[in-house]
Amino acid sequence: MAGGWTRDGAVQDQIDDTVNDAVAAARARTPKGESAEYCDDCGEPVPERRRAALPGVRTCVACQSDRDGAVRHSMINRRGSKDSQLR
Repeated sequence: MAGGWTRDGAVQDQIDDTVNDAVAAARARTPKGESAEYCDDCGEPVPERRRAALPGVRTCVACQSDRDGAVRHSMINRRGSKDSQLR
């Protein structure tokens, strides 16, 4: 049940859009192409097993862990309806 001037299901549509946007962003960050033999950040060798498991990888495990920790996610659904933005 939606409230205000929204139709039934509008809240679920916003949730679905938020999830779909997050999935699209994660897929965009997934490496593609040929893997690097040496890390782009620190120059250390990228392990062969990492390159085989994730084609297109450009960083070693330590540098990728640092990058993953620096990712910030927006908690605002920018695709929300005008009705929800007017409240």
